[in-house]
Amino acid sequence: MLDIGYALSHRFPDPPQTDYRTADVRALRHDLFCGDVYLADTATDRELSTAWGWVPVLDFAWALCAIAEELDRDPLGARSPGPHHAELDFTESTERLRFTRRFGWVEITADWTADRGAGEKAARTKAGATRGGDAAPLSFSHKELRREARDFLHDLLADLTDMHEGLDANPAIWDLSARFPRV
Repeated sequence: MLDIGYALSHRFPDPPQTDYRTADVRALRHDLFCGDVYLADTATDRELSTAWGWVPVLDFAWALCAIAEELDRDPLGARSPGPHHAELDFTESTERLRFTRRFGWVEITADWTADRGAGEKAARTKAGATRGGDAAPLSFSHKELRREARDFLHDLLADLTDMHEGLDANPAIWDLSARFPRV
């Protein structure tokens, strides 16, 4: 089962003068709500996670929903052999999450896990550590990716609107909620 989560950073707080009612899309996607994110396969106890502290969490959720839709553009849907590819790049680095859909399944890999040395990977495996992910891709049904991405987005929006006065009155947030309703 796919679990998507986040943690907001204390090192990169939002500017105190921010008016969340009128924040534009660029600010919402790239300048506010920084932290870390993870995608976890709870069945295999593996995850792909960031530990940078500066990932724009709302942008991640927004992009993840858009990627789930992009991967579903083939008219054959789950019958399409693909492969269909999509990438989620992190704004302030060259790191990317890569998504590959074949038939109804999506494999997710992270650039930052592919270049680990063999010794480091063996040490992590021996210790049972999964922080930062493994080089082997995570694999989920496309249907599950779409559902969990949208649930994550709506849960994140609920958390953020509870924490930030006026965010629930921002038209960009309304548009985002309407564009990607819960499945």
